[in-house]
Amino acid sequence: MCRLEGAMHIPMSEIPARVADLPTAQPLVVMCHRGLRSMRVVKFLRSSGHDNAINLDGGIDAWAWQIDPSLPRY
Repeated sequence: MCRLEGAMHIPMSEIPARVADLPTAQPLVVMCHRGLRSMRVVKFLRSSGHDNAINLDGGIDAWAWQIDPSLPRY
């Protein structure tokens, strides 16, 4: 429903198969609706060597509320 311009969309279930597609030389911000599932993905990514993985606290919902109110909230 919401999407940030330039963001990669990878469903949570596909992360293990696509971990090699993810950048390692720059911050990797992981997001979901409210930040809980993305926190689990960050833990997985860090255990896989992606020390650059960061969770977007509060998810896209918090982003829409605090940063970009033009995004729909659901």
